[in-house]
Amino acid sequence: MVRKTLIAATALLCAAAPATGFAKGCVRGAVVGAVAGHYVGKGHALAGAAAGCIVARHHYAEKAREQRAARPHH
Repeated sequence: MVRKTLIAATALLCAAAPATGFAKGCVRGAVVGAVAGHYVGKGHALAGAAAGCIVARHHYAEKAREQRAARPHH
């Protein structure tokens, strides 16, 4: 049951990701969050996957902004 929930949550969160560059971060965060949520308690895997996706997407977006700012302007 947890596996099906994890797969559904990951698919839903990836479909909602607007940019493909941040989808990789979302998937990684969702997997880590779902595992952490599973160990916290029954029924928390989905919430963990959603939170993990949001945190990882934010991290990768911040990283991309820093890289764009570090590039020299021509």
